[in-house]
Amino acid sequence: MEVTLYTTFCPKCRVLETKLKQKGIEYKEITDVDIMTEKGFMSVPMLEVDNFVMNFTEANTWINERN
Repeated sequence: MEVTLYTTFCPKCRVLETKLKQKGIEYKEITDVDIMTEKGFMSVPMLEVDNFVMNFTEANTWINERN
């Protein structure tokens, strides 16, 4: 499973980062705004899991459902 967190270190970004770490989910962190813009992201954080992109709410739910 490939997990990528797109972040600008905002408060919501920190929430997802903390939850990923607490669950032991390994992830790659992308902070390059140009990459985010190329992907069409209008806000952060965004979480990409195996090419499926989730906004904060969806990502929060996904993380919470992990064991």
